[in-house]
Amino acid sequence: MNLDFSFYNWDLISNFVLKGLYFSLVLTVVATIGGVLFGTVLALMRLSGKKWLEVPATIYVNGMRSIPLVMVILWFFLLVPAIIGRPIGAEMSAVITFIAFEAAYFSEIMRAGIQSIPKGQVHAGQALGMTYGQNMKLVVLPQAFRNMLPVLLTQTIILFQDTSLVYAIGAYDMLKGFEVAGKNFGRPIEAYLAAAVLYFAMCFALSWMVKRLHQKIAIIR
Repeated sequence: MNLDFSFYNWDLISNFVLKGLYFSLVLTVVATIGGVLFGTVLALMRLSGKKWLEVPATIYVNGMRSIPLVMVILWFFLLVPAIIGRPIGAEMSAVITFIAFEAAYFSEIMRAGIQSIPKGQVHAGQALGMTYGQNMKLVVLPQAFRNMLPVLLTQTIILFQDTSLVYAIGAYDMLKGFEVAGKNFGRPIEAYLAAAVLYFAMCFALSWMVKRLHQKIAIIR
């Protein structure tokens, strides 16, 4: 097996890889923001103490966490167009699916972070006459978010890695960009190797940054 990476140049990267990298990054950012927002709502529902809120949130979170992401992507991509009667596109399908799926994982992170706040601070807010929503918004969530930040960022890195699964529905992500380049130049093995190296380099750098952030937060505490 003779490996030859000489076909890689800036034109190839700009024409094939950067387009896919852009979509992977956008999907990661949008899914993280949407997942954190939806996950926070799910976490608050599970901690509300009201069965009519707690039960559906628990079923949703446990159900999503029990299904492989690639299956959710395929189900949504294939079933939703059949239900609504029109296609929604691979990219939009990926965005909606990732938000819905990642919300279940972010929900557990948010719930653990909220529960890590001492009960005394919650009681202090109640003693000042704060409602449940005010207590969460002004007292609990700001502190919980700081505690959860390294874990949230770690989950975001995992989310970025999982974006490669949209390959299953034909969305043009970073992996797809490398695959197309490899096929055009007859070098699929080199293309997949280069994709693996780039994924590793990006995720390793991000993981190192998260570790440094975790150390700084620990010092502040």
